[in-house]
Amino acid sequence: MIQITMLQSKQADEEHLAELRALVLYDDLNRLGRYDDVKVRERFRNTFDPEYTWIIEFEGERVGCVALKPKSEEMLLEHFYIHPDYQGRQIGTQVLNMLLKRDDVKGRNVTLNVLQGSPARRLYERFGFVLDSEDEVDVFMSVQVK
Repeated sequence: MIQITMLQSKQADEEHLAELRALVLYDDLNRLGRYDDVKVRERFRNTFDPEYTWIIEFEGERVGCVALKPKSEEMLLEHFYIHPDYQGRQIGTQVLNMLLKRDDVKGRNVTLNVLQGSPARRLYERFGFVLDSEDEVDVFMSVQVK
């Protein structure tokens, strides 16, 4: 198994992570006719909370991030971005395994949204996430963690 490290993010990481989001979502948002150079970063900034966000490191390189936020009785999985140069290396699988095994997640519903047509949807489905609803841009999914 590959070795990754999860580091607690800091407020100072905000701009770097907003840029990562823009890079990772560029192709999918363009395909959907929704890419906006300013809004793609603003949405991250408006919802970034370093307390619930981790930097993903692989072989000493910062390659991604993920956030898992408590939301009433549920947990919201968001901002799960892996740099395109590091996708397809099982990093996302390992991160999701780690997150869904946490004590504070067990017994709770985890929700997320993924862009229509994104290959990330297959990752979530492998972990048991099911379709809750969808629109022309987003697919909303959830899983009950046991």
